[in-house]
Amino acid sequence: HVQLVESGGGSVQAGGSLRLSCAASGYTYSSYCMGWFRQTPGAEREGVAAASFRLRTTNYAATVKGRFTLSTDYTKTTMYLLMNNLKPEDAGIYYCAAGGSGFNCLTSARQYNYWGQGTQVTDSS
Repeated sequence: HVQLVESGGGSVQAGGSLRLSCAASGYTYSSYCMGWFRQTPGAEREGVAAASFRLRTTNYAATVKGRFTLSTDYTKTTMYLLMNNLKPEDAGIYYCAAGGSGFNCLTSARQYNYWGQGTQVTDSS
């Protein structure tokens, strides 16, 4: 059983920064993707940033590229999302996820087997 626990969310003004953390425990060795997904009311969960352990690549949504940085040591136990220059539209619930084939990690949320409980990011501007 894999457990993912996010932390680091909060309320931040536009232009500010936050760092989200994801701690994974359990049997994660069969997970070839780890990623961050965001959900806002009335919208589908969307990929923000994702790492492929198969391809050793990291991909970002166009809306966050250059501002967000995903980091992981590829041990599949920890993952971070550094969010700089935050914008109001970045607000939402951020979920850490693990699983999948290692392909299309950013765009294919359905392949993820494990999800955290989510951490809220809100705009205080």
